[in-house]
Amino acid sequence: MAESDRPALRFGADCFSQHTDWPSYLHAMRTAEDLGYDSLWTPDHLIPTPPGADPEGPILEPYTCLAGVAAMTSRATVGCLVSPISLRQPALLVKMVTALDHVSDGRAVLAVGSGWHREEHRQYGFEFGSGFGERLDWLRQALPVMRGMLDGIRPSSSGGRYDVREAVNSPAPVQARLPILIGGSGPKVTLRLVAEYGDMCNLIGSPDQVAVAEARLVEHCEAVDRDPSQIERTVAIRQPIIRDSHTEAEQVLNEVFAHNDSEPWSRDMVGTPHDLVERCAPYVEMGYRHLIFQFLAPFDGETMERLATEVRPQLEAIAAA
Repeated sequence: MAESDRPALRFGADCFSQHTDWPSYLHAMRTAEDLGYDSLWTPDHLIPTPPGADPEGPILEPYTCLAGVAAMTSRATVGCLVSPISLRQPALLVKMVTALDHVSDGRAVLAVGSGWHREEHRQYGFEFGSGFGERLDWLRQALPVMRGMLDGIRPSSSGGRYDVREAVNSPAPVQARLPILIGGSGPKVTLRLVAEYGDMCNLIGSPDQVAVAEARLVEHCEAVDRDPSQIERTVAIRQPIIRDSHTEAEQVLNEVFAHNDSEPWSRDMVGTPHDLVERCAPYVEMGYRHLIFQFLAPFDGETMERLATEVRPQLEAIAAA
């Protein structure tokens, strides 16, 4: 979608494929698109999250689910938020996302990060590396391979983690430039990689934390002579719950996390529509125009609808001011 064609404010739905079944998951995604959400996402994990959740709990493989969603929707962009670089070779990930682009008729996003879930790697036999720094190095090596394959230049890479020899990506994506989203706010490396390779970035945190990361990203863009406006900013909003009273919303939140065998990881976005507007407004005021809301099963249709019909118009007014 061209920049001029985008709405002033974009909403995304990030539906978790854990502790749910396929019909419920697909219904949530299709409902989000019907309500006007502009992007549909799913976390790329093989065991339930967040840390502390039952590591043996049920979860559907994300890319298979996302392909099904792509085939059953028509407008919203689709992607995993985000794919740990440690779970797949970058050339394979490009082929998967390119196929997703064809299934969706040009709506796919390749979203990638360094990964963090040690238990997931232990269970499935993926190399976790010596730490965050090494996985960031893997990401640094992978990004030119992925961008090159998406652009059809047959990249090669050797001497590091990946041994890629003139990798062919045929057929090419439907999109002239399939966007790469990089998730994370690491000030030294991750945001530098966003400045160098990212078409989009995804941050998570309080408005103050996002503001700090935003300033650092702009610095990196200046260092590599990149126009910061070329990078679409997104921010992840942890599980929202909207009801007419804060007490009722808290009760629903607790029920959702009990279903997921976990304690709530945040209560920041729980309350009335006014509460949600008040808490999301700082992101919009600092220039963030793509808010991605996380939804755990059982997917709360009331919250999804009231975000679209009651919260979004008020935030759009702030964006337009």
